[in-house]
Amino acid sequence: MEPMGPPLRVFVAGATGVIGRALVPLLLRAGHAVTGTTRSPLRAETLARWGANPVVVDVYQPVALCEAVERARPDVVIHQLTDLPDRMTPEERPAAMERTARMRTAGTNNLLVAAVAAGVGRVIAQSIAFVYAPGPVPYAEDAPLLPGPTADAVRSLEAGVTSTDGVAGLVLRYGRLYGPGTWTPVAEGASPLHVDAAARAALLAVHRGAPGIYNVAEDSDGVVSIEKARRELGFDPAYRSG
Repeated sequence: MEPMGPPLRVFVAGATGVIGRALVPLLLRAGHAVTGTTRSPLRAETLARWGANPVVVDVYQPVALCEAVERARPDVVIHQLTDLPDRMTPEERPAAMERTARMRTAGTNNLLVAAVAAGVGRVIAQSIAFVYAPGPVPYAEDAPLLPGPTADAVRSLEAGVTSTDGVAGLVLRYGRLYGPGTWTPVAEGASPLHVDAAARAALLAVHRGAPGIYNVAEDSDGVVSIEKARRELGFDPAYRSG
């Protein structure tokens, strides 16, 4: 992997989630020292085998989370936390959406508090690129979002990350994920995004990109514009880790 900048200490919250599992090996191969969080001791063992420093902690335990970030002394925090099941039935969807909204609001706030307390200067957070309100396409990052609880939680996450004093906050609005570990092996729906390309975008954002919001998706369907991510991050939706 080509050098992108000096090795840094990177704290990945949600290191064993769908994107985290693809991201941590990329960070390690790029020479970064990675501390990764998980709620599972078994998954912590996996992180250790990869060469990361695992921390078993829940984002809703703010004291423990602050202590974990402080011990890691990271230069960068990457927020890849979600609370979605590996598979989701229609009956499970309302509860899963409620948990995810809480993660984007309360969970993000706790992580930002911990980052500020530890003096972290750069935070990268995942968001979603499929809550734009109907309007002219392709949607740029300043296009209005839908009303409703899902988009409200997105707005809360993005506002927190991009407006916290002393923090250079970058938000990656990911398209609909597909590929290993996701709900589908092939692209489905508008603005798809392979999980490898999603992880690569987060790696690029460690050193590249001004604070702000970036659409990160495939743009062949013309639904979202990814010109900003291409220009500032060097993002390529065709990237695959293999």
